[in-house]
Amino acid sequence: MNIANAYLTVRGIDIDVVYKDIKNLHIGVYPPMGRVRVAAPTRLNDDAVRLAVIQRLPWIRRQRDKLRAAERQSEREMVTGESHYVWGVRRRLKVVERPGRAHLEIDGERLVLYVPADTSAEKRRNYLDQWYRDQLRQTIPELIAKWEQTLDVTVPKWTIRRMKTKWGSCNRKTRHLWFNIELAKKHPDCLEYIVVHEIMHYSERHHDERFTALMDQYLPDWRQRRDQLNGAPLRHEEWI
Repeated sequence: MNIANAYLTVRGIDIDVVYKDIKNLHIGVYPPMGRVRVAAPTRLNDDAVRLAVIQRLPWIRRQRDKLRAAERQSEREMVTGESHYVWGVRRRLKVVERPGRAHLEIDGERLVLYVPADTSAEKRRNYLDQWYRDQLRQTIPELIAKWEQTLDVTVPKWTIRRMKTKWGSCNRKTRHLWFNIELAKKHPDCLEYIVVHEIMHYSERHHDERFTALMDQYLPDWRQRRDQLNGAPLRHEEWI
C-alpha cells in the first residue's frame, strides 16, 4: 500500500494527514489532546482534505470537548498507589504525611510527595503541578540555547502554561513561545521536538511543505518524536 504523509493546520487545529490507497476519507480525533488524524485517498490533494476537515469542524470540536470532559473526570486524589509520568517514565506515587514544607522528589522508581497531614487533594495536585513546572524550567533553557545556535535565531521569551489542545505555540510577531506543562511527563525527546517545532514557526507560519522540509533538515526524526509524544498517556493517572 502506498502511503504519504502531510501536516496541515485548519482553523487553528493541527491535522496529521495520511494518504493511502483507500476509497473514502476518514477523520479521527484521538486522546489525550484531541489530536486530529485524517486518512485520505491518494486521489485527493491537501486542499480537498482541508475542505473536508472544515466541513466536519463542528463534529471535531465536539469530540475534543468530550475528551477534555473525560480528562477532568479522571483526576485522581493524589494518594499512594497512583502512578504519574515523569519524563516518559511511569513512577508510583508515595505520599508521606509529615510537618514542614511540602515537596516532591524521585526516590528510585517512586515519586515521593511529602505533605503536612490533612493536605487536600487539590493542594497536592498544585504541588505536583509546580514540581512539573520546575522540571521544565530546568530543562528548557538548555534546549533553547542549543537550537538558537543551530538555527541562528533568538528566543526573547518563553512561558510554561497548561494548554488543553496544544503542546506548544508561537507568536511570530513577538517571538514569544509557550510550552504545555504536560511536556514534563513526556520523554525529553518529545520536549526537544516541540522546542524545534515552535522555533521553526519563526521562519514559516503554516505547516506546509517548506515547514516540513525545514523540520526534515534540522530534526530528521521529528515524525517519530511526534508519534511518541502523541502516543503515550497524558493526564490519566493509572493504578499499579
